[in-house]
Amino acid sequence: MKLRRYGVFHRVLILALSLGLGACSKTEPTPNGQAAGGQGASSRPAVVFMTDFGTANDAVAICKAVMVGIAPGLRIMDITHQVTPFSIEEGARFLAGVTPYYPAGTVFVGVIDPGVGTNRKAVVVKSKKGQYFVVPDNGLVSPVIDRDGLDSAREITNTSWMIGDKISSTFHGRDIFSPVGAHLAAGWDYTLVGPEVQQLIRLTPRAASLTDKGIEGEVIALDDPFGSLVTDVTGDDFKSLGYKLGDRVTVLLNKKPFTAPYTKTFMDVPVGEPLLYVDSRGRVGLALNERSFSAVNKITPPAPIFIPKKRALLGGK
Repeated sequence: MKLRRYGVFHRVLILALSLGLGACSKTEPTPNGQAAGGQGASSRPAVVFMTDFGTANDAVAICKAVMVGIAPGLRIMDITHQVTPFSIEEGARFLAGVTPYYPAGTVFVGVIDPGVGTNRKAVVVKSKKGQYFVVPDNGLVSPVIDRDGLDSAREITNTSWMIGDKISSTFHGRDIFSPVGAHLAAGWDYTLVGPEVQQLIRLTPRAASLTDKGIEGEVIALDDPFGSLVTDVTGDDFKSLGYKLGDRVTVLLNKKPFTAPYTKTFMDVPVGEPLLYVDSRGRVGLALNERSFSAVNKITPPAPIFIPKKRALLGGK
């Protein structure tokens, strides 16, 4: 009998403790002081972070510290912090490349901001996919919106979303973008960040052009650390020129003829030999198997490339 009574008492005690701990669980305030639906750290969307700050200083660590200080336990995932300094086009390409692999609700914080401290807007953009982008209004999010559609955009003007009243003129990554991203991930109401923006700045990068003789394009990036060339020529446009796997393709690269076989992957050619291929993002690339094409051939972006139609003469371009 004593054992049975002890067992009942033990179960009642555990139940009481569980209820007490649940009542003491922390909820997060919204800007108006109301609870944000009891959203716990484990259920928060991730913040996905990208900058051109590099890793030789403390800027990235400071931004992450600001985010975690606002939303303890926040998951912060990095795209890269090695975007070529000031290159909005490169940052936009990386951002558009990763967003399809994240779910609705994900908060992207992107800081490639050569106009920091000027009258350019800081904005939160929501795509029709339900993802949020905390970015300068400089075209960084244009390719994503072109693909996924624009739900709405708001200018960041509410100082309660920022780090405080003293906003620097040169480090909005710390003072504006990081705290706004953390507040969004913590469940704050997006509509309170500031007024609606009717028109975003658009980025219009140069695109390859298809002519009756071939494709005129550009080397737009290196696939680092491997040194392969990335072009703005799409795989579909290239295939329309008539080439098949195994064909040797002579292109004008930086206005000089260069010949490489069109192959599926790097080991289809001997080590050190060149290849032309369609990369995992659907763009034409040039590489050397286990070597740096850029270093060996002294080619860096931007550089012009012309790919003629199959059997067309380069001299007739």
